[in-house]
Amino acid sequence: MESEGIKALATALAIGFGAVGPGLGIGLLASKAMEAIGRNPEAENKIRTNMILAMAFAEAIAIYALVIALIIKFT
Repeated sequence: MESEGIKALATALAIGFGAVGPGLGIGLLASKAMEAIGRNPEAENKIRTNMILAMAFAEAIAIYALVIALIIKFT
């Protein structure tokens, strides 16, 4: 019984901490991209493309954390 509680806590911590970094990173990335577009509107297409690509890479880290949390939960 105690090991199930520990597994639940470990699962929650894995996805919780694993989502904080990408969340902050995506927020900062979008903030800086909007600032760059405001300063140089002509480069909007290039900035937007790079922003979306970087957000996808950051989101991949959260998906890895989810996979780790699921492995902890179901093993």
